[in-house]
Amino acid sequence: MDGSQSSTESPTAPKKISLLSSPMRAVIRLRRKVQFLKKNRLHLNLPREQSPELVQTRLLQRQISLTQTNLYNPSMSLFNQATFANSQYFTFDTSVDQSALNKYKRKKSRRKSRVVLYPESSKKYLPAEQKSKAKRCLLLLIGIICFQILNAIENLDDNLQKYDLDGLEKTMHREVFGQKVAVDRIMELLNEYLATHIHNKPLVISFNGPPGVGKSHVGWLLAKHFRSVMDNDFVLQYFVMHHCPNKEATPACQLDLSEKISEMVTRAEIEEKIPLFILDEVELMSPVLLDTLSRFFQPNQTNEFLNAIYILISNIGGNEITTFVLQNVSTDLLHQQRKREELLYVIQPILIHFHPLWKSADIIPFGLLEKSHVINCFLEEMMREGLYPDQSHIENLASQLSYYTTAGREYAITGCKQVGAKVNLL
Repeated sequence: MDGSQSSTESPTAPKKISLLSSPMRAVIRLRRKVQFLKKNRLHLNLPREQSPELVQTRLLQRQISLTQTNLYNPSMSLFNQATFANSQYFTFDTSVDQSALNKYKRKKSRRKSRVVLYPESSKKYLPAEQKSKAKRCLLLLIGIICFQILNAIENLDDNLQKYDLDGLEKTMHREVFGQKVAVDRIMELLNEYLATHIHNKPLVISFNGPPGVGKSHVGWLLAKHFRSVMDNDFVLQYFVMHHCPNKEATPACQLDLSEKISEMVTRAEIEEKIPLFILDEVELMSPVLLDTLSRFFQPNQTNEFLNAIYILISNIGGNEITTFVLQNVSTDLLHQQRKREELLYVIQPILIHFHPLWKSADIIPFGLLEKSHVINCFLEEMMREGLYPDQSHIENLASQLSYYTTAGREYAITGCKQVGAKVNLL
């Protein structure tokens, strides 16, 4: 029995060994071939993706693995063959991925474009917007501010039109010769002050310069103009030599001047007008009268005394102005802002030393008049008197006056002060 069994088993054993040994030998041969190819690839420096031998080697390895699986697990062979048939290898071709991405984007856009469907029984409406009350309050506040600004602008225009400062400026430029800078500064101060009726201090302007340069003439033009736009009761011209000629009567003059100023500012405040006080020959005033005036110039007063204009006319500083002009003829003195500031720096200490009230004043210097300006004064005076203005005769009269001569220019020593007397002799 044993001999028969051994005889029956002996032929099958070599078959099994041959079945197992043949794949093993194939695997060994393939491994050797793979190692050989790897060495060749390293020697030739071929990229892995560009080597066809490597691709074939991978296919062979995968086939061997499938063969071994079939030997040891035949049930999985069908599945592995299907996966091997359907397997894909990596390439740089992105056409498949791009098509999938486009398909995903189309699906996403479809999802976004879907319309929400409401039930038939429900109503479609947007949520009610809640209006803020703060927005209404802000619009109301902006409207009030705009109205106040427009009202203020209208009031400014009304005040300037009430005093007709444009007409005053034209008159002064037409009738005042050689003092353009001074006239412009006077109009600038008047426009700023008369634009409103609310002030924190009165306006004090001081005309200073040598005799005959037009200071009193400008004061007379101001008085004439403001009397035409306001009643005569709100303009006061005070001449020291006329109203207070004797120094013994200084206390009475002090009382009289205080009463006139107080009465006028009170009436002007009632009628909402600004009075004008023109005080000429101030250099002849006694210190007591100057002290009286300085009290009206202070800012800490009642409201009616703050709304007033004071014009102080004097020859104080005239000699210094004459010297400064003659020394700076080539620089065209009064037509340069810098030279004007230098001139103020010279005469302001002199005025303050005379009396401290000039600390509150805007000082306007009047320069010397040239011969051409004096000729214009003769022409204007002759036309006012009804005389025929012969040019040669006017030049002959102008040559009779005395002049400072420097740098080819002639400046009248007495200005236009003697023009009226010369014309009256004709």
